[in-house]
Amino acid sequence: MSGGESRASRRLVVAAAIVDSLDRPTSMLCARRSAPAALAGKWELPGGKVEPDESPVTALHRELAEELGVQVRLGRQVPADDGTDWPILDHLRMRVWLAEITDGAAAPLQDHAELRWVGREALEDLDWLEPDRPIVRALRDATA
Repeated sequence: MSGGESRASRRLVVAAAIVDSLDRPTSMLCARRSAPAALAGKWELPGGKVEPDESPVTALHRELAEELGVQVRLGRQVPADDGTDWPILDHLRMRVWLAEITDGAAAPLQDHAELRWVGREALEDLDWLEPDRPIVRALRDATA
């Protein structure tokens, strides 16, 4: 891996928009942060940073198992309007996939105080992290 690719990997965050059905989604699993203090209480998509020498897909499966105790089947990616990853906090970029739980019962095991299944029409009613708001709008439209 070249130095540029290594820096890009450290700057990439992966997340899943876990829906009740990839074929006919009606609701999405939303996660309310418990830490750090500056982000606590805000809602986000579950996921996390890609570790060095880890593929984005491997990182996403690892993060979902650690944070929620679930295994998922990934659907399509939901890119930003320009076709790239989403800009988020601390100059990071986030790659988002639609996903459906295939094993496990989602529970807030790490970094989250609450999980909630939310209907597509009510997604924007939650107090999302500011950089996640355009992602949530795109996900609402992508699951319509």
